[in-house]
Amino acid sequence: MLRGLIFDVDETLVYYEGYNLRRWYEEVGRPAMEKLGVVLDWETFRRIVKGELSRTYVERFGIGHVEFWKAMDRANRAYRERLLREGKIKPFPDVGALEELRKLGLKMGAVSNASQDNTELVLKAFGLDKYFDVIFGKDYRYLDGVKPNPYLIKKALNALSLKPEEVLIVGDSSNDVLAGKNAGIKTVNVVRFEKVPGADYYVKDLWELVEMVKNWGSHAPADR
Repeated sequence: MLRGLIFDVDETLVYYEGYNLRRWYEEVGRPAMEKLGVVLDWETFRRIVKGELSRTYVERFGIGHVEFWKAMDRANRAYRERLLREGKIKPFPDVGALEELRKLGLKMGAVSNASQDNTELVLKAFGLDKYFDVIFGKDYRYLDGVKPNPYLIKKALNALSLKPEEVLIVGDSSNDVLAGKNAGIKTVNVVRFEKVPGADYYVKDLWELVEMVKNWGSHAPADR
């Protein structure tokens, strides 16, 4: 029985005009590092963010990894606040479907690799936080627990008192799909930009997700 949904946030519910990770690194990440006396080349930074290297990697530069990533998140907070003022962070036009999903009696969580502070910032900016029973950003106690690691997903499951077989993970990226698989949960890829291989189900938008959930009780939707 389907009892809950766990959503990714960035690029699933909201999007950032003109954003790409390399540009963020040059404009925000690198200057923040330089203030700490640390500079990671782009490829090393990319590998850390993608989970190919541990977030503790930065400690070889003589700084605690928690201190480092908190400083990066403070810089990211200022960056997101600026984009919000400029109207460059926007909700996808189908986020009204979240209200319909709540009406179906589902428990709902939001999980992001961004910090708790930055995750709540963008959700609250558009009144989306009200739809979620739990919201989790990355945990400074275990910084390598970001997606595709299943740690945050399992944290949400525990908070929602749900079992893996009672939930779907909804996201736009390979990290969301892998995190779901690593947690033993079926995944729904919202095809915002490209179809991610390996998802259990695909929807073109959140309204199609609503229809899928409504039909779940009568028959499990086919993989497509």
